[in-house]
Amino acid sequence: MKITFLGTGTSTGVPYIGCDCKVCTSSDPRDRRLRCSALFEVDGVHVLIDCGPDFRQQALANGVRHIDAVLLTHEHVDHIMGIDDLRPFGDVDIYATAATNKAVHRIFSYCFNNDYPGIPSLVMHEIDDRPFFVDGVEVIPIKAMHYRMPVLGYRIGKVGYLTDVKTITDEELDKLRGLDVFVVDALRHSEHISHISVAEALAIIDKIKPKHSYFIHLCHRFGLHAEEEKLLPPNVSVAYDGLQIEV
Repeated sequence: MKITFLGTGTSTGVPYIGCDCKVCTSSDPRDRRLRCSALFEVDGVHVLIDCGPDFRQQALANGVRHIDAVLLTHEHVDHIMGIDDLRPFGDVDIYATAATNKAVHRIFSYCFNNDYPGIPSLVMHEIDDRPFFVDGVEVIPIKAMHYRMPVLGYRIGKVGYLTDVKTITDEELDKLRGLDVFVVDALRHSEHISHISVAEALAIIDKIKPKHSYFIHLCHRFGLHAEEEKLLPPNVSVAYDGLQIEV
């Protein structure tokens, strides 16, 4: 399995508009973060997790030429507003909860019941917390809460992906045990109403004990990549846009 981190930033991206902090003015390309998304390649199947407003830029930068399916975590615009840019990929299966499915139909209404040729070809699949298959690849949804909004993380093989989460039950965390790689939201050091902090992310890592973990959905208050990575345990890394890992 190969994972490409297309975007590792929070909803505003980094740099934050109008900010002159040391992160937003950093010359290190690892501190420039587009909205959160990742591409999984498993046995020839290409699965995109979330499709935010930076997707076109991300696809061009990383040479993305094929997508079989998109797994949506929730309906916030930084995770779905790139769906129109799926046009070059032909028929694309999109997996989402009932609430997210409804939001996609509302926002991208022109993509449905319309024979106009210049629109994405979306095949919507409504999912819940039950495992399902994408072209033979098993996907296990992980339920969590993004403040008051239910969201989904996903487990594919021995990789877990959990973004935009504030609370999660022990029962759902049990689904993430035995991972080789755990990708997790770690917005910043200080607490936030709808995202886990660095300390909270490390507590989850300590509980489920994956072999290696990567922080994503980072804001400019997280800190400089080069400095923050040195402070983390050896089995935890700070992901950055364009990072590719083999599992």
